[in-house]
Amino acid sequence: MTTDLLLAGIVLLGSSVQWLTGMGFALVAVPALVLLLGPAEGVVLANCAAGAISIVGLAGGWRRVRPAAMVPLCAAAACTVPAGAWLTQQLPEPVLLLAMGGLVTAAVLLVMRGARVPALRGTKGAVAAGAVGGFMNSAAGVGGPPVSLYAVNAGWTVREFVPNAQFYGVIVNAFSVAANGVPRLGGDRWGWVVGAMVVGAVIGRGLAGRIPERHARLLVLSLALGGGVTAVGKGAWGL
Repeated sequence: MTTDLLLAGIVLLGSSVQWLTGMGFALVAVPALVLLLGPAEGVVLANCAAGAISIVGLAGGWRRVRPAAMVPLCAAAACTVPAGAWLTQQLPEPVLLLAMGGLVTAAVLLVMRGARVPALRGTKGAVAAGAVGGFMNSAAGVGGPPVSLYAVNAGWTVREFVPNAQFYGVIVNAFSVAANGVPRLGGDRWGWVVGAMVVGAVIGRGLAGRIPERHARLLVLSLALGGGVTAVGKGAWGL
């Protein structure tokens, strides 16, 4: 029961911030899910949940998706997802925790800085961001930061970014679930997960108009950074 409550709390928090800011489920939830369920199960559960949230969120914004940018992003991600899935099957758990925590931490720091990278512009930039994002999504459950960096360098507004990020989330998580499989959770535990996602959506949508976007984004990144550092610490302790 304690594990179920912790799992529901993690999913509820991730779902809330996803609906609040348009991104962040994986960044917030993956480090905690990995610590709770182990690297393999934590990543595939994050892939399933983030993909489901992206599908629902995209329903109202699909007309603002930019095919010219998303086709190369998603095509590149599809090519690198198998490599990330293969890597997670080869490494021992402490090394996986180190790698995942390190990827999350580095990605958050780059997004916090709003790094400007000339290579992440145009079609070549979309291919590069998609390839890195696909690998990170299937290996560590966090494929969003490279797309965020691409959007920063492309000069997208938040309104432009959100539906495109959701479209990317649907595609890359579908590929990741196909490569990694679905989590082996019992029916009761799936009930906790689904219920937490619904409650998190209600909370996130209710807070969306009350919390300034800048503060909400800082909260997401701070939580993600703390989780990434914790995962690194646990991985290093287990070596």
